[in-house]
Amino acid sequence: MNPIVVINPNSTQTVTDGIDQAIEPLRMDGGPPVQCVTLAEGPPGIQSDEDAASVVAPTCNLIRSRADAAAFVIACYSDPGLGEARKSTSRPVLGIAESAMLTSLTRGSRFGVISILKQSLPRHERYVRALGLESRSAGDRAIGIGVTELANESRVLERMVSVGKQLREEDGADVLIMGCAGMARYRRRLETATGLPVIDPTQAAVTLAIGAVQVK
Repeated sequence: MNPIVVINPNSTQTVTDGIDQAIEPLRMDGGPPVQCVTLAEGPPGIQSDEDAASVVAPTCNLIRSRADAAAFVIACYSDPGLGEARKSTSRPVLGIAESAMLTSLTRGSRFGVISILKQSLPRHERYVRALGLESRSAGDRAIGIGVTELANESRVLERMVSVGKQLREEDGADVLIMGCAGMARYRRRLETATGLPVIDPTQAAVTLAIGAVQVK
């Protein structure tokens, strides 16, 4: 069976490793294999509009080179180059931000996003508007920690819990989305600490990708 290829468009291997661990429960006997790959040409983290733009062409090149793949997932919450990637192949291409937001609508009325840096927020807000989901968005708050620092578990979890509670109590979110693929390891602990459903965006996208290739 042809694999679903999950592309981490930053070059930080620990992020790819975390994604791989997060989607392990979705690997099932009889289901499509799921492969996680790192885009070597990518920056260490996609934290600005320039970073997002820089990975579009190499991501599309990687997709075109994988004739064996059944579907692709772009594992960056900015969904960089999603439209271009879909034009470069006839196979399904899913972005984790779009997938997470759509999945959150099945779990609550208003989603709140926990992002990494404040500079990401305008980009995320533009995307929410482009998808027509403003009325379902409670807010988007940053933890102030970059992608390459997400392995600092005690500090990161403390900030994620604090921001998650702000989204719940001040913004009215009843479901949370982790706004970075590198946050995957924190989902269960964040859910316990906030009492809200928490969507891991890569899990959401891979789940949709499995459905896309299994049901035709």
